Amino acid sequence: MIDDIPLPSTDDPCDAPFWEATRRGELAVQRCSGCGLRRFPPRPVCPACQSFAHVWEPTSGRGRIWSFAVPHPPLLPAFEKLAPYNVVVVELADDPAIRMVGNLVASADGTINEIDPNTITIGMPVRVVFHRAADDVALPRWVPV
Repeated sequence: MIDDIPLPSTDDPCDAPFWEATRRGELAVQRCSGCGLRRFPPRPVCPACQSFAHVWEPTSGRGRIWSFAVPHPPLLPAFEKLAPYNVVVVELADDPAIRMVGNLVASADGTINEIDPNTITIGMPVRVVFHRAADDVALPRWVPV
């Protein structure tokens, strides 16, 4: 944890390549080597063809807000001081079937409550930025385009 915020584990073999890519400033997804289906979240087997073979590919890092929520207390204690804040679901421009959850911020190191929730709209174009939360964790976040 950094700043009392829980951080993801980055050493799980299934999603470690995702976290390695974020540390390089890339947003990557799995692509099945059998049928070509892109997938996220990462998993060992393709849901379409059941192949175990896959590669990791960078995306453009662009998308649009597909949905969002504004959590209010009561929350996990680590997030109480930040509430209310936004949680966005972003549909990737490269593959609209892939959606990622994150926060809309003004800059990579901005706080997750710095954007007025009343300014967030479904369909808003966004691009990924990366917040270095710890030596081994770069969290994908989203900024308006």
